[in-house]
Amino acid sequence: MSEPLVLTGVDEVRGAVGKHLGYSDWLEVTQDRVDTFADATGDHQWIHCDVERARTGAFGGTIAHGYLTLSLASALLPQIVRYDGFEMAVNYGLDKVRFPSPVRVGKRIRAGAELGQVTDIEGGVQAKTMITIEVEGSDKPACVIESVARWYL
Repeated sequence: MSEPLVLTGVDEVRGAVGKHLGYSDWLEVTQDRVDTFADATGDHQWIHCDVERARTGAFGGTIAHGYLTLSLASALLPQIVRYDGFEMAVNYGLDKVRFPSPVRVGKRIRAGAELGQVTDIEGGVQAKTMITIEVEGSDKPACVIESVARWYL
């Protein structure tokens, strides 16, 4: 695993606006991970969990839930960038999420990130990060996320 880019303090964060921050390592999406997510959310739709039935379906096998793919951004983004010099950070929300293509079980994904904008808020800054979840060997991303975080001083 490579070391993440470290941005320390507001000035370094502002200096990174508009720049690509890097990529995470590749992560294999396993059937076990998909099944665990299905158990956690109660979404046991056959395209995710029924391996035999899914083989004859539109995707030729089981696929990850879109929201599983989205949630993996939380594991992948810290491999790309770390923000130091702040008292606390919170996820503030998402402005936009799209799922342009499915993630077949057994495929590997990674995230790429770009810092979009940084604005002042009371006690800190708010930043929008564009995160793209790629599928190894695919031309289309699996998930495109506009994530909003707040970092407090």
